[in-house]
This record gives sequence, structure tokens and C-alpha cells, in this order.
Amino acid sequence: MHFGRPKTTTSSSRHSSAAEEALQSAITFSGEDDETFQSLISSFEPKLRGSDDYTFILRELGNRGECDKAVTFYEFAVLRERRKIEQGKLASAMIGTLGRLGKVSIAKRVFEKALSGGYGNTVYAFSAIISAFGRSGLHEEAISVFTSMKSYNLRPNLVTYNAVIDACGKGGMEFKQVAEFFDEMQRNNVQPDRITFNSLLAVCSRGGLWEAARNLFDEMSKRGIEQDVFTYNTLLDAICKGGKMDMAFEILSQMPSKRIMPNVVSYSAVIDGFAKAGRFDEALGLFDEMKYLGIALDRVSYNTLLSIYTKLGRSKEALDVLREMASVGIKKDVVTYNALLGGYGKQRNYLEVKNVFAEMKRERVTPNLLTYSTLIDVYSKGGLYKEAMEIFKEFKGAGLRADVVLYSALIDALCKNGLVGSAVSLIDEMTKEGVSPNVVTYNSIIDAFGRSATVECLAESGDGGVGSSSLLPSCSLSKLAETEENQVMQIFGKLTIESSNRGKKDCKEGMHELSSILEVIRKMHQLEIKPNVVTFSAILNACSRCNSFEDASVLLEELRLFDNQVYGVVHGLLKGHRENVWLQAQSLFDKVNEMDGSTAAAFYNALTDMLWHFGQKRGAQLVALEGRSRQVWENVWSESCLDLHLMSSGAARAMVHAWLLNIRSIVYEGHELPKLLSILTGWGKHSKVVGDAALRPAVEALLRGIDAPFYLSKCNMGRFTSSGSVVATWLRESATLKLLIVHDHVTTKASTTRGPAEQHEQTSLTLQPLLL
Repeated sequence: MHFGRPKTTTSSSRHSSAAEEALQSAITFSGEDDETFQSLISSFEPKLRGSDDYTFILRELGNRGECDKAVTFYEFAVLRERRKIEQGKLASAMIGTLGRLGKVSIAKRVFEKALSGGYGNTVYAFSAIISAFGRSGLHEEAISVFTSMKSYNLRPNLVTYNAVIDACGKGGMEFKQVAEFFDEMQRNNVQPDRITFNSLLAVCSRGGLWEAARNLFDEMSKRGIEQDVFTYNTLLDAICKGGKMDMAFEILSQMPSKRIMPNVVSYSAVIDGFAKAGRFDEALGLFDEMKYLGIALDRVSYNTLLSIYTKLGRSKEALDVLREMASVGIKKDVVTYNALLGGYGKQRNYLEVKNVFAEMKRERVTPNLLTYSTLIDVYSKGGLYKEAMEIFKEFKGAGLRADVVLYSALIDALCKNGLVGSAVSLIDEMTKEGVSPNVVTYNSIIDAFGRSATVECLAESGDGGVGSSSLLPSCSLSKLAETEENQVMQIFGKLTIESSNRGKKDCKEGMHELSSILEVIRKMHQLEIKPNVVTFSAILNACSRCNSFEDASVLLEELRLFDNQVYGVVHGLLKGHRENVWLQAQSLFDKVNEMDGSTAAAFYNALTDMLWHFGQKRGAQLVALEGRSRQVWENVWSESCLDLHLMSSGAARAMVHAWLLNIRSIVYEGHELPKLLSILTGWGKHSKVVGDAALRPAVEALLRGIDAPFYLSKCNMGRFTSSGSVVATWLRESATLKLLIVHDHVTTKASTTRGPAEQHEQTSLTLQPLLL
């Protein structure tokens, strides 16, 4: 993405016709002898007009990729120029040209030679080498050069500041650090321009800092600095990465009114954002809009469109995209193939995964690290560990090094199979290999600790840290071969055995999962890895599986030390003090609303399930309704059907009560119910998923407990049905309302300490607002 930096002009009105003649001769020269080339250049020396002609020639040679010729010509020109100022101009031009060509080591030599020669101590030369370092991602070197300017009594100008800000952004520095240069330039009365702001916006874009990006954009407007399509594209990218898709769509829609027409980059950023948020309909709608406006799709947008169709399982449309790409001359690249592999993998269409990978090889498209990570993740999640092992062998044979994505895929597979000790061992291994775990890695570990009371041979440890060998049991992986490759091979072998022999785990009971979760959180805090909403959901799931209310309460109390807003709200809801935490909960829900749909649904599901599990049924119902009002669960709720697919049993039961209360309000408003009402649990063979074994019986028991006239369908054992008229009659009965309204009844030691008034409140609060 081009962030608004003007390209170097390929011509200058100040160069002579002799310079153009000399350039053509230099370009057509095909010899490899430097002396012959210098003789050719020397023949034009009497005709050339000094530094203007020299600068033109070396820049044009650079623009044509003739690096060696440009350097040779530069050395010739510097010797011919006697004035330091003119030599400095040539040095700056040469350094800038080399920087654009990515020849930073040569640029550094030119700069150092110019500096020692007394003609490189100019703001322009320093700015050029800072920019060269920045283009190659060497931000520390760029900052070092910037700092050294003071020793030469040079004051950075606008170009210098823009170069160092751009270098810091490309080097991955945090926005707060980069902004310090912005503050410094203003203190030194150097006014920022559009390039400055576009570079700062690019930093926000890389980090998804949508609020900072929006503030910068507004600041540009206040200062009267012109905003161009690159400004808007970078802003859109930051906002999309921040998950604020409605805001991004609004900005995209407003661009034409600002006389700035969105281009393919503008649309691609927003479409990709919608796709990552799981809002595929809106993404596809923007593709239609692009076609209507005559905006041609590029490789990036085609790959995004392809990824959407494969994830949706719309194979015909995916094939149409591939044909269209071919018709416009865009060949499938590694990104295209990765999109196909990931899409078919999500559908568990392993035959197509195999075919696509084979085609990739036939077409001589070299798989990259993401290709192998995707395949290993796909096969591991599908339990095809032998296939995953073969892919890993091929990956190692390609000479690539595993990254955090690949390691996290392996760790997740181990955790989902209960081999938590092996997973922890692998974290230790990846750290030794210089790969730092991220939040995704630790989320798998937390989720695994919360899922099982018997995990693989994980010994108790008083002070060992997760990710260090002190947490590892002697029976886990200590006897494996020392090399990473052998260790991973053994892991795949272990997974293969595990998948074919479930229920015969060599485990020891007595593992304290909650203390292990705390240990993981402490380690994340130590490594400054910020937990996300997935972490939060995994912890809530762990709380739901606690043996007692006290255990869950203690865990949340401990976690409040790390994030009081998040865990304080949950702890308050768990304790039953909803009235004084509900406002705080709203701000938490606002944050969750910024996440993609599946992540937000997992959060609401986990929180609702935990509250229901510990008797906070009214709170659970309020949270479930909050999720519904925020459109977290799409197509879950209608007047005729309640679809509980993928919900845990506690969340599902809370939704059943809320749905029936809503139907009751429809009946009492005088409206007729649909002829057939259904509640789906995901148990029947025609369901979306096989379903959770606990969900159908839990819902069945609930319906029986409240005497609801719903019965299992004969043709689908996951569907409870009833006629609308029968349900309406039941809802009109005076005793029904009392059955539908849920109450909180925490029967723990913690609840017995409340006073009589508070105890009465806990058992008598109803959900009258739900009747509206």
C-alpha cells in the first residue's frame, strides 16, 4: 500500500541534452569492464553541465535498476566535482537512489565515505541515509544516525523528520514512541505535512490503533492539510484492523463527497475487514459495488473474494473467481493457494486440500511458512496427524524455520487432545528456538487447563513458570531427542496414538487447574502479552467447570489484580450484585462488540454459561439478551424458531427462558403465533454439527421441568417442536409465568453471609423488562 510518499521524478528541467545522450549510451553499454565504462562516461565529460547532469544520470540509472553503473558513474562524478556543496548533492542523490533499490549496505558506505570526505555532513545526506535504513526496516540504525546529527551541528528539517518517522513505523515501533519524534519536530518549529501524517497513520494501521488514526485524521483537517486517497486508505486500514467495520463503511461512503474517489485499495481494506469479522454478506456487497463502479479487481481483492467463497463453502463461485483471475491474466500465487487451503480446511474437505496442494506444486508455486502452518493446522484439527507429520517433514526439508503460528497450531492440537504437558514442553522448545509465544499460544493452554480435571502427567509446581522446564513432569517429553524436528515428530506420533485410543490416557489426577491458569496469566503478564477476549472466554469456561462457587470466586479475585475492569465485572455478576456492576458491564460489552462475530459469540456463551452454572440465572439471562440485542447470535432467534447450535448448556437454557417469555408477550399483545414452533439443539443428523452430548438432554430436562408442551421430532432427534396454538394456550395459564421467570439462588457459603434483605432480593428479583 502506497502511503502518499511522492515518487522521485524521472526528469529534471535543469539537465542538458548531453546528459540524456550520455544516459542512453550508459544504458545500452553491455560490457562488464569498469574501465571501458568509465572511458565511455569520460567521453561525455566536456559536454556535461556539472552536478545537475550528473544527478540526473545516476538517478535514471537507479530507476532502471542499473545499480552497478549508477555507483560507477557516481564515483566518476564526485571526482570531477571540486565544490563540497555539489559533491554533497551527488552523495545525497546516490544514497537516496540506493535506498530505493534496497542496497542499504552500499548506501551506508557511500554515506560514510562522504562524511569522512567532508561533503556528507549535510541535512540532505543524513535524511537520505535515514530514509534508506527505514526502507530496509533498520529503524534502530535510522534513529542512531538521526541522533548523531547533533554532533555535526545539523538541525533536522521536515524531510529528516518524515524519514525517521517512516523508518520507526516500518521497523514496528509502537505508536507512542514514534509520536515522540512528531512532538519533537513541533517543538523545533518544524511543521508537519501530509507525508508526516500519512506515515503516522501507517503506524496506526499496522497496530490497528483506530482511535489514534481517527484523531490524526481529524488533526489534519484542523490544520488544513490536504488529505488524499492514500490518507483515506491508511485510515480505513487502521479502522478495519481495529474491528470498527461500521465506521470504516461510513468513511468509505463519505469519500466521494470529499472529492476523493475510493480505489481498489480502499475497497480491498474494507472488504478484508468485513471478511475477517465474518460479515461476508457485506463484504460481497462491496465487491458488487466495485464492479458497478468499474473498479477493476487486483490480485489482493481476488484473493480476498476467493477466501470468502471457500470459507462459505460456495465452490461454484470460488471456481468462477479462479476463472476470472485467469481471464484477466492474474496467475494464482502463494496467497491464492493459501486462501484455498484455509477455506477447504475449514469445511473439512480434506480431499480438496490435498488436490490444491498438489496443484500448487505442479504449478511450481513455492509454499511459504503460512502454507505449511495452514496445512498442519488443518490436518491437526481434523485429527489427521499422520498427514500433518508428513507436511512437517516437507516443511523441514524446505529449510524453513517454524514461527509462532506453526508452533501455536501444534500446541493447540496437543491441548485439544489433553496432552497439556507436551504442549507446555513445546512452549519451552519454541522459546529456545527464539520464537516468542503470543496470546494465541497461551489461550490454548488456558483453555486446556479449564477443560479437563485429568491432564497429561502435569506435576504440581510451587514456583515454576509456564514455558519453563520447571513445570514439566518427568514423564512428558524429557526423554525425547534433543532436536526440534525429532521432538515434533514424537508429538505427532503421540497424537496419532491418542486419537486412536481416547480414554486410555496415562494421566494423574489431582492437578490444580485454576492455579495453573493463574500461573499462565502471570507468565503472560511478565512477558507483556496482553490477554484478549478469547483468553477471557477460556477463563470463563474454566470457571464454569469449577467444582465449587468458591473456587471460581477465588480465581476471579486473583485475576482482578491483572485486569480489574474485566474480571471485576464478572466477579460482581457472579456474586449477584448486578445493579452496581451492570453499567460497568456495558462498557465491557462495548469492547467485545468490536471483535469479530465468532469471538464475541464465544464470549457471551462462556459468560452466560458460567453464571447459569453457579445459580445466577437472572444474570445469565440478562447477558444472553444483551448478546442478542447486540446481534451477536445471527439467525438464532425468531418468532417460530430458537436455534441453539454451538451453545453450551447453561447459555442455551437461559435463551430458552428468554425466548419463551418473548413469545408470551406476543400472545398477550393479541398476535397469533406461527403454526409450528421449533427449538434446535444440534443433535439430529441434518443439523449443522453433530452437537454437544450434554445440550439436548439439558434442554429436554428444562422443558419438562416447566411443563412446556414441546416434544422431540421423530425425523430429527435434535429438534423439539410444538404447534403455535398449543404453546399459546400453555402461555396463558396463570402458573406458566412463575415457571418462566428465573431467579438467582447461590447456595454457597458466600451467599449465607448476606443479610435478610439482600437474601430476599436475591430470590425475588424478576425479569419484568423481558416481557416488554
